[in-house]
Order: sequence, then structure tokens, then C-alpha cells
Amino acid sequence: MTVRTRELGVVCEAFLVLLSFLSAVLLRLGDLESTLEYPNLLPKALVCVVVVSLSLYYGELYDYPAHRRSELFLRVGQCMMFAGVTLAVLGFLVRGLTIGRGIFVVFMLLAWSALLVWRLLVLWNWSGLAGIGDAVLILGTGPFAQKVAREMLKRSPMSGRVLGFLSEYEHEVGRVLVNPSVIGTLADLPALADGLDATLIVVAQEDRRNRLPVDALLRCRMEGVRVVDATTLFEGLSGRIPLGDLRPSWLIFSAGFKRPRVMTSVKRVGEAVLSAALLLLTAPLFLLVALVVQQSGPGPVLYRQTRVGKGGRHFDLLKFRTMRVDAEAVSGPVWASSEGDSRITQVGRFLRRTRLDELPQLWNVVTGSMSFVGPRPERPHFVEKLRKVIPYYDERHGVRPGITGWAQVRFPYGSTLEDAEEKLEYDLYYVKHMSFLLDVAILLETAKVVLLARGR
Repeated sequence: MTVRTRELGVVCEAFLVLLSFLSAVLLRLGDLESTLEYPNLLPKALVCVVVVSLSLYYGELYDYPAHRRSELFLRVGQCMMFAGVTLAVLGFLVRGLTIGRGIFVVFMLLAWSALLVWRLLVLWNWSGLAGIGDAVLILGTGPFAQKVAREMLKRSPMSGRVLGFLSEYEHEVGRVLVNPSVIGTLADLPALADGLDATLIVVAQEDRRNRLPVDALLRCRMEGVRVVDATTLFEGLSGRIPLGDLRPSWLIFSAGFKRPRVMTSVKRVGEAVLSAALLLLTAPLFLLVALVVQQSGPGPVLYRQTRVGKGGRHFDLLKFRTMRVDAEAVSGPVWASSEGDSRITQVGRFLRRTRLDELPQLWNVVTGSMSFVGPRPERPHFVEKLRKVIPYYDERHGVRPGITGWAQVRFPYGSTLEDAEEKLEYDLYYVKHMSFLLDVAILLETAKVVLLARGR
């Protein structure tokens, strides 16, 4: 599922929930005039939309089509039950949000049915109908062309149907690559696009100098077929910018990478005030964690570690200590392992899993060395190592590092060079698209990770 498709799915399902609530009120009251006079109609409708949407989100039902049909009834039902309990509690606490029993029952049944129909029909059964997704031809047969096809197939049907690959060489025709095969050569492009009713052409040739079929692409474009660069498509599908086929010109001419001064200043002031308030509110929790860490073994409660921040400047990152004092006495700086790391204390494992070890970084946000959301800051030792072998690595230092980030919520904990490269792809996506809404989405996802105890 593409990032934009997920956003579209959230909006559509929110509308379905809203429509279900309004329909429930209309069915119970019997006429439009009585419905419009229903007390606090709009606030109650909006609360229903927010509660159900959050229930679906935390129930991980926005990752289409991650669940089998046999699971779907149960999963949606569980989310609706949780939403129902939440709405009942809200109605008890806030009298103005109380929903009548009859309306409540009808609303729950309508919303559950509407969500099931939406997911079963739109997300699965309609995949072959015109207008649902795209019919895609891929120019190129190299590793990146196949990577793009796999990404599309993984998110099918909402990302489109891959019709096949087009090669520069006749002898490759018929070769199966990622399920669809090579169905023709570049010279066959206009005829195949017309004959197969292609709606999208993806240019994934790794060497395009004097080899791009410009005339054929122009002809298809003039006939209404969209043409897109494979890097741009992959970015939209996966939420990351692929390094393997990335050219400097793409970064230079691509939209995004905006840093409005007003937005930057407002974000900085807002984060400083919010983090200071959170420090005051969580002071009792700080004290409790500090006592537990102190009892876990000899050593300081707080751990300071030099990290690389915005513009390559060094700063001291604060954390509650989760490792033995002599953890790197022999080995020197090494990446922490997600599991089975003998250097981590028992208390430290719990603190990492719940993210409580990150709480002192609120002070880093107050002082301006960090933000709530951004690329996770790395240690200078690893930065020097990674910038030599991973292209564009220093571009992640164009923004302030964060307590959490796009890479942290989209990629499991990694401890290899390959992992660092893939995390950078997510970091570059964030640097390009950073906005208030993206930050909110990352914070919501981080909360889900913490609540479901999926820490590293």
C-alpha cells in the first residue's frame, strides 16, 4: 500500500464512520428534521469518527491488505468493540457526548458492516476493474526494476497491476523476472501500451544515456498514458528514497526539501514549551526510573553519549543507563543488538522495550539539540564509517535529530551496514517530506509501538 493510498483509505473510512453515525440517528428518529435537531449531533459524530479511526489504527488495520479475509471479521469486530467501550466511557464522563442506546447499537452495526464491505470489495475483489489502481508497464529488467515490481506486487491491488517488463534486448523476451515476465522490447512500447490499455509507464532503466525511448514515451504521453520515474514511484510506494538507483539530479529537481522559516521557528518554540511541560509532568516517573536504575547495578543513573546532530555538530545525548558500566571497555563502540545483547542489564531491557530510557532526551529537546521527530542521531565513530560507504549519508544531518523518527517506526531495529543504508532511505524520505502532519503520524505510530511493547 502506498503512503498516499493509506491516507486515502483513512479518509474514506472516516467518511464511512461519519455516514454510519448520521444514518443511525436518522433511522432511529425517523425524519431529517429530528436528526438535525439531535443534541450535539456534530460533536458526537466527530468523536465517533476519531475514536473508531484510532481503534482501527492501533488495531493495525490500515496496512492493506495485511489480513486474510478469514481474519478480517474478527479484527474489525475487535476494533469496533474497543471503540464502543471507549465511546461508552466518554459518554459517561462527558454528559454532552452521551449517545442513546438505540442509536449506539445501530451505529455500531452500520459502521462494522460498512468497514467490512469497503475492505472486502474495494481492497480485494475490484482489483481487476478499470479505474482501480493502474495497469503498469516497466521499462527495464535490472535489479531496481524488479525491486519496484516486488514493491507493487506486495501492495497490490491498490498500487496497480504490473503488466510486464520491457527490455532493450530481444533475447530477454519471455524471461520471467518477478512473476510478470518480459513481454517485449522498448521498440514495442507504443503497441503494447495501446493493446494492453496501460495507464502508467515506469522508467526503471539503470543506464539511460542515449538508450531512453524518448519518441515512444512522448507518443504514449500524448495519448494520455502517465510516465513516471521509478525512483519517484518507489518513494511513494515504500515511504523511502532508494539509494541504489538515486541520482543527484533527482534530488536537485525533485519537489520537497522545504524549510519555511516560520514553520521551523514555530516548531522549535512549540517543542521547547511542550518538552519543558512534559519534564514537569513526568518528574515522579523520572524519580521512580532513576531509583530502579540505581538498584540495577553500579554506575550513574544518567548516561551521556556524544552524538552527531544538525549540521554535523556534536552534542551530548541523555539516556537512562541500560548497559553495564564496562560495556564497551574491550570492544570499543559497537552497534547494540536488538536481542541477546549481554551488555544490557535486565532493567535496561525493560526500559528499552518501553522506551522509558529515552525520557531524559526531553532535556535535549528543551536545549535545542534535538527535536521530537527526526532522524535518530548516530555516534561520531559510526558516522565517520558510514559516510564513507553510504552515498548521501550526510544529508540526514540537514535537520535536527529526533527522539523518534520515520525510520524508527517503519524499520525494525538494525545493527548492520545494510540496515543503516535502508534506515537512511527512510531518513531521506522524512527530510524531503517533513511536515506537521507527518510528525503527528510518526508520534502516533511511536505511541502504538510503545503501547504494544515493540521496543528494541
